[in-house]
Amino acid sequence: MSTTGAHADPLVALGSLPGVAESVESVRKAVDRVYGHRVMRRRSNAITGEAALRGARGSAALSGADWALEEVRRRTDFSGDDEARVVGAALRLTAEAGQLLSIWRQSPLRVLARLHLVAAADKGESVGRPRRAGEGVTETSAAGAAGPLVELPLPDAAEVEGRLDGLARLVIAGSSAPALVTAAVVHGELLALRPFGSHNGLVARTAERIVLIGSGLDPKSVCPAEVGHAELGRAAYAAALEGYVSGTPEGMAAWITHCGRAVELGARESTAVCEALQRGAA
Repeated sequence: MSTTGAHADPLVALGSLPGVAESVESVRKAVDRVYGHRVMRRRSNAITGEAALRGARGSAALSGADWALEEVRRRTDFSGDDEARVVGAALRLTAEAGQLLSIWRQSPLRVLARLHLVAAADKGESVGRPRRAGEGVTETSAAGAAGPLVELPLPDAAEVEGRLDGLARLVIAGSSAPALVTAAVVHGELLALRPFGSHNGLVARTAERIVLIGSGLDPKSVCPAEVGHAELGRAAYAAALEGYVSGTPEGMAAWITHCGRAVELGARESTAVCEALQRGAA
C-alpha cells in the first residue's frame, strides 16, 4: 500500500466506489437502531458481553469450528481437540481486543503481534511475529477445513513486510474515510497477506473489530461483524475476499459492501438480544 500519489488519504477514494456509500449509510442505521434501543440504556454491559461471545463463536465457525452458541457458553476447557482450540483462540482474541484499543493507532504492528501471540497460545519460535523467508502458513482449522485462505496466492515475506508497513502507516496517519472502509481494508489486507504462520483469519477478524470499536462506529462493541460473516457463509466470504485480492474497483467495492452487510447482521443479532432481554426471555 502506498500513501503517495494523487490521494494522500487513499482510503477516501474507496468510499466513492459504487455501492459503498449506500453500505456505509445502511450500517450506520443498523448501528443506530441498536444504540437507540431502550435496553442499551440500562444493560449495555450485558449486550456487550453477549456480542463478544457471539462474535467469537462466529469467527471460530469461519475457521472450521462451527459450535452451537450454548456449547461455547457451557464449555470451560478449550485445550482438547482442534475445534476446541480454535474456539478457545477466538474467545481469547475477543477478550484481548478491548485491551488493545489505545495501542492500535500508535502501533498497529505491535497489536497484530500480540493478537497472534494470544491466538497461538504457545511459545513457538514463530509466534507473535510475521513469517520470514521460507516459512509457510498453516491455517489450522477444525476437521481439516483450512477455510477460504488456502486458495489464494501466498505473498512472500518481503511483500508481507512492505505491505504491513504500508498498512501500519495508514492506520497511524488516520483517515477521513468511513470506519467501515478502514475496517474492511484492514481485514482484507491481513487475510490476503497471511502475515503469520497460523491463525490469520482469527487475527484479521479481530483487527476488524478493533477498528470498528476504536473508530467510534461501535464504541461499546455490540455489533459483532464476525456474526454476520459467519451467517453469510464461508463461500460468500471467500468470493468477496477474492474481489479484494483482485484490486479492481468492482472487487474492492464487493469486499467492502460484504463487510458492511456483516456489520449489519451483527447489529441485528444484538438488537434481537435487546428484544429478548426486554421480554425477560434472555
